[in-house]
Order: sequence, then structure tokens, then C-alpha cells
Amino acid sequence: MPLRLLPLLTDRPQSGDHLGQLLGVGRVTVNTLARRLQEEGVPVRVSRAGYALEPGTPAPGLVPLRGEFGRALCYRGTVSSTQDDLRLWADAERHPAPHGAVVVAERQTAGRGRRGRTWDTTHGTLAFSLLLREALTLPELARMPLAAGVALHAACTDLGVPCGLKWPNDLLTPDGRKLSGILLEADLRGEEARRAVLGIGINVGAAPQGAAHLQEAVPQLTRAEVLGEVLGQLEHWLAQPAPAVLAAWKAASLTLGRPVRVATARAVVEGVARDLDEQGNLLVETEAGVQTVGAGDVQLVGTLNPLPKP
Repeated sequence: MPLRLLPLLTDRPQSGDHLGQLLGVGRVTVNTLARRLQEEGVPVRVSRAGYALEPGTPAPGLVPLRGEFGRALCYRGTVSSTQDDLRLWADAERHPAPHGAVVVAERQTAGRGRRGRTWDTTHGTLAFSLLLREALTLPELARMPLAAGVALHAACTDLGVPCGLKWPNDLLTPDGRKLSGILLEADLRGEEARRAVLGIGINVGAAPQGAAHLQEAVPQLTRAEVLGEVLGQLEHWLAQPAPAVLAAWKAASLTLGRPVRVATARAVVEGVARDLDEQGNLLVETEAGVQTVGAGDVQLVGTLNPLPKP
């Protein structure tokens, strides 16, 4: 029932009588629905002027879009996972989610990150998933996390936030604190993926302990503004050829040329990160020679060098 009210709310107050007429209920019921949305994490403002979403909420009509990504946008309060919600929407018999559809939520009860970690969505975090319905070959799929990282870096840099990339796609501040994370899940059929779901979490106005958020650098940023910019950059970079993606990633890298410790599924690789190969794997120079790392958690060893201001 509260979800009936949510699509009607904007960042401008509307009276309970007006919303009640649209829903076919009384204003007391409207107030009850608004309070339930607040309990689910939706930032609803209740005042004498009426009911409205907080300015900058990443809801339909409030996100400045410049491409096709996000034109189909589902905004929710509390969900188990934006990844799971988007998959259900994509599989719906009536009006399934199209290519470029987005699910964004205020809270996730079972949000997940890479390697089975939980995904913290504290208030002030932008958490969303993007549906990619175009068929992808396995090499294209392998490069997608790098392209997504480049898109995040481009978006945040354009918004005025100094940042860089740790392999494969973690966005860090100049002092090495994490700003965002990416999770890619794909449905494979033979040698290609019939679709992929890209999940992204960005610390916009708050961050877990030890991490950082975008408003530290640009206090006026809103989650709606960040979502619009990121979706535009994702639409651009996910369509770019591999050489362009790899070149952009290297230009934004905080990893290459640095001592690293990489925890892989089989062992820990220690050495100096020298380059990426054509597939986006990390090439680490060790005492035993150059090793190719296709997946793993990278720890940067030593002090990060300051990034130039954008």
C-alpha cells in the first residue's frame, strides 16, 4: 500500500487532500502511508505544506538524465537487494525491465558485494543496479568491471571529486579511502552472457568507518545528481572499445607502478603492479617473474601519492 504513494511524491510539497484524491483515500490514510515510507527509509518530509521527498532524492523525475540509461527507473525504500529486485523486474511477464533499467533503493537487507561480502547501505549512500540486456562475449564481460570503474572515475572527477582507481574497479580518495564499490553478475549461456546486472554503491553523504564520501570534497552534491552523471558515463564507457577503456583505466590508476599484495583464490601474490594485459588482467612483477592476476583483492603497500586536482 505505501508503494502506491511513493510514485506520486516529488521534491515539492503536495497536500494530503490532493494526494488522497489521486489515491482514492482520505488524508489520514495518506499520512499513515507517508509514515510507513519513512519507516522503510524513504526520506519523506511531512510539513504543514504537505508531503515531499527530500531534495536530491534519486527518484524518477528528480534524476537529471542525459541518455537512455535510467529512463526506466524504479525507486524503493527497503529491499532485500537491488540486484535481486532488478532480476525479478527483468523476468516479469508484463512490462519487463528494458536494457538500461535501474533499481535504486535506500536500504538493502541482503545487499552483497564482491566475494560474498555484505553491502552496507547507510543513509547517504547511493545504491543501485543497472540492467544490461545486450549479449556479451566472455572477454567483453571480463572488461566490463574495468569500464564501470572508468565511468565512476569520470563521473566523480567531472563532479569535482579527486579520486583514482585501484584494480579492478575500486574508487579511492587521494589518501586511499574507498568511495564506491561495484558488483557484476551475469547469466551465462555457453560462450556469452545473455544479460548482466551491474550493482554499484557510492558513498555520497556518509560512509562506513575508514571509508570516505563524495561530500567531503563537494558538500553540495546530491545523490540524484551523482546518479544522473554516473549513468551517463556508464552508457558512454560500456560502449567503448577495449583499447580506449584500458587506456582510460591506466590514466586513472592508483595501482600501476606500486608495490601490491594480491589475495587470489589460490595464493597471495606480492610484487609491483606493472601493467594490464589486453583482457584487463593485472600483471605483477614478483621475485619469481611476472604473474598474471585475473581476480583478487589488491592491497596497496606504502603511502599513496597525492592526486592532482581536477
